[in-house]
Amino acid sequence: MDSPRSPSLTKAPTKSSMENSLGLLRIRVKRGVNLAVRDVRTSDPYVVVKMGHQKLKTRVIKKDVNPEWNEDLTLSVSDPNIPIKLTVYDHDLFSMDDKMGDAEFDINAFIEALKMKLDGLPNGTIVTRVTPLRTNCLSEESCVIWKDGKIIQDMCLRLRNVECGEVEIQLQWIDLPGKAL
Repeated sequence: MDSPRSPSLTKAPTKSSMENSLGLLRIRVKRGVNLAVRDVRTSDPYVVVKMGHQKLKTRVIKKDVNPEWNEDLTLSVSDPNIPIKLTVYDHDLFSMDDKMGDAEFDINAFIEALKMKLDGLPNGTIVTRVTPLRTNCLSEESCVIWKDGKIIQDMCLRLRNVECGEVEIQLQWIDLPGKAL
């Protein structure tokens, strides 16, 4: 297993992966809510997002179990059926970083909405809803919305393999020139 500190952590999409790409998925990692304590009274959390061989991470927020990252991570999507894994770690200076839970989500409902011709819809129109199930990590219903001429999806993900914690994210699509879904 890759260590959270491995140099390949911020591997950018290669030219060949971009050629096979359908487009780019911008994941805005908004904030963590009630994350687990891994140091004495708090944690120094950061998020790692992985899809296939791509792995990106947010900055570390010091001493905060309710961190606000508001950071954009961008993945190249060649196969929308590959699930995306999000893992939260506690940064430690003198030992291995502690895992603070993980979540997995798919982008199928989001991709299906992108394939629809939605120009002309009123701003804020809900295109589809994704309900929390045992097979996904949603802590509440997630809506795919037409907003400002774009499809967006807000998600609140309940972390697994940990006593508590959620991470709020937002998905947005970036079209590549000459590529269409």
